[in-house]
Amino acid sequence: MTSLPRILLVLAGIMGACGVMLAGASAHLPDATRLAAASSMLLFHASAVLGTVALSDRGLLNRAIGTIAAVGFVIGPSLFAGDLGLRQYAGYGLFRLASPIGGTLSIASWLVLAMAATWPQRGKP
Repeated sequence: MTSLPRILLVLAGIMGACGVMLAGASAHLPDATRLAAASSMLLFHASAVLGTVALSDRGLLNRAIGTIAAVGFVIGPSLFAGDLGLRQYAGYGLFRLASPIGGTLSIASWLVLAMAATWPQRGKP
């Protein structure tokens, strides 16, 4: 395994930990409903990163395209959750349209994952 998949696995672990912390904050802080959505996005996509890296390593996905999807699964939800978390705690977002951009990137990454599953590696059926 090269260094990029390892980095993605580390980032997935960090996303999972942040997702659990945001879930706890959402459950115990008053008026913290934004944090529940941020938590869900991080937790779901951390699992997606793990699965994408594992499937790419086993040759079930096109490795290059699968890696692009995994990178999107890290960046998109991080933008989305970061924006919602900053809005909750600081009262302002990361930048204009950060949440919609993060959400759109997450959707696009799922479509890229589908493409990685249908577009085989060279030399493999």
